[in-house]
Amino acid sequence: MADVPIYRRDFKLLADLRVEEAQVLLAGGKPQGAYYLCGYAVECALKACIAKRMRLYRFPPKKDYINRIYSHNLDGLVSAAELDVQLRNDMVANVAFAANWNLSTSCSVASGPACSRM
Repeated sequence: MADVPIYRRDFKLLADLRVEEAQVLLAGGKPQGAYYLCGYAVECALKACIAKRMRLYRFPPKKDYINRIYSHNLDGLVSAAELDVQLRNDMVANVAFAANWNLSTSCSVASGPACSRM
């Protein structure tokens, strides 16, 4: 089966759609689902940034060098999108943002109240 190309615009649309869905879940009292979808939106937005930086409007084909961007690892995606310096600067400028930013955070049913603060 041939790989279906994923275009930069697809990632941008997916990011926007996941944010809209997260807003609906949050308004419906489902912060855990909203938190999960926001993480997915960030991942899609980072992949759109990576495609733009590579000057490709189609997401690059799978190669050993590129395998790290075909992942859900936000640390790697932030770095591949060359946004790590911007993230550090934003954390210095905004203490509240820095206090709540954690790429390895997961939102479980048990941590519902913590999720609602995000």
